[in-house]
Amino acid sequence: MTSSSDWRKKNLTVQILNAAEEGKYGVIAAIAYNIEQILGLVRAAEEARSPLIIQFFPWAITFSDGLLIRTASDAARRATVPISIHLDHAQDEALIKRAADELPFDSIMVDMSHYEMAENLEKTARWVKYCHERQIATEAEPGRIEGGEDGVMDTAGLEASKTTPEEVDNFIATGVESLAPAFGNVHGEYGPEGPQLDFERQFVSKRVHRPPSPSPTIIQKPEHCSTLPSILN
Repeated sequence: MTSSSDWRKKNLTVQILNAAEEGKYGVIAAIAYNIEQILGLVRAAEEARSPLIIQFFPWAITFSDGLLIRTASDAARRATVPISIHLDHAQDEALIKRAADELPFDSIMVDMSHYEMAENLEKTARWVKYCHERQIATEAEPGRIEGGEDGVMDTAGLEASKTTPEEVDNFIATGVESLAPAFGNVHGEYGPEGPQLDFERQFVSKRVHRPPSPSPTIIQKPEHCSTLPSILN
């Protein structure tokens, strides 16, 4: 009898993240805005012999009626290295449904972080289940990462909320494949003082990598160049 979780073994995003964790390396998740960037990312990944996650903001679905996503999926499937297609910061529930039902996403970030924690958790659990029924991996944001990104609800005027151990446990229970915790990271540009990352709060990495398995992968968001020195050091 086939296990209901066997689809994860064939899911490209899950495969890429699991291989990175086992190999102790990071994987770039790059946003694409047009066909030229899609082709450039694929060629760069092939030249570097590196896995890649190509991300899209939700507006890419409505702007191109899904054609940009299908083009990226076709290019990824033709690539000679593992490349998955991810929907980042999906906040509109009707769009999440459309993405899961109609488009070739390997994974979707079910981003309900603009709601208060209890509602965030409830909505996340519901959409994780919906995506899993369609063999799509999921990502969630337990805390509230301050700032704004292209086409994403701006949280700069909201109180930033760093992720707690209890929240990690609650979100693990939803079955997400990856978590994007808040530990001083922001969406968009950092202020004049630069990144103030609370690495002591990386209890997250210790708490999620424990039974039961599978456990979610920790995602560093946003992938902003100004944070790289802090992360690499």
